[in-house]
Amino acid sequence: MQDALYVALSSQIALEKRLTTIADNVANSNTVGFRATGVKFEDLVTGTMSKGIAFASAGDTYLSTQTGGMKQTGNPLDFAIRGDGWFGIQTPAGIVMTRDGRFTVDQTGQLLTLEGYPVLDAGGAPIQLDPNGGAPQAGADGMLSQNGAQVAALGLFSFEPGPEFQRFGNSGVIPKTPPEPLVDRIDAGVVQGALEESNVNPVLEMTRLIAVQRAFENTAALVRQTGASFDDAIKTLGTK
Repeated sequence: MQDALYVALSSQIALEKRLTTIADNVANSNTVGFRATGVKFEDLVTGTMSKGIAFASAGDTYLSTQTGGMKQTGNPLDFAIRGDGWFGIQTPAGIVMTRDGRFTVDQTGQLLTLEGYPVLDAGGAPIQLDPNGGAPQAGADGMLSQNGAQVAALGLFSFEPGPEFQRFGNSGVIPKTPPEPLVDRIDAGVVQGALEESNVNPVLEMTRLIAVQRAFENTAALVRQTGASFDDAIKTLGTK
């Protein structure tokens, strides 16, 4: 009976974590460049053979690799990534990877995110444009030109988020190891005047949310029933 209680509690912990990640996915279904969070669960077995008991692990989060849809905006300072790759931005938390390509140019010509963080080139340096050169033209490789002259290049990077990755803001991810610049890769590039939408399917996520909520409620009922059985057993054994 005690084992059943522990198994049910481990299940509740796992389901609560899944509820949290699904709720976060739904909340960011309209966030530009957002990649959904998934959770991988495993059975943790104690004992051996017929006496083995399987518990649900708390689960490890992972980042979905599915690409979101591409939305044309016509804004020359909007950029979407074609294929695998991430933009690099400099933040107080260090270099952050993001697929959100909504950029601006300040009065000095520095290319910034909407939050004011510098956008980096492949060498990890902030991108500097000519403040009087007008909107840049971007090639498929991320090379930026003004008035027909190449002035900078958008940096594209690859990295491995790994389990239990850390987000920065809504769509940013803090890499655990230094990201690798993508150079001369025909399978990765930049599309100017477009943005990548969130890869979250809100209808599917809401369906999952309902299913997980029901499973959590059923598990909570099992815990209550097990606890009531303990109480009844103690009362019965305690009577003279």
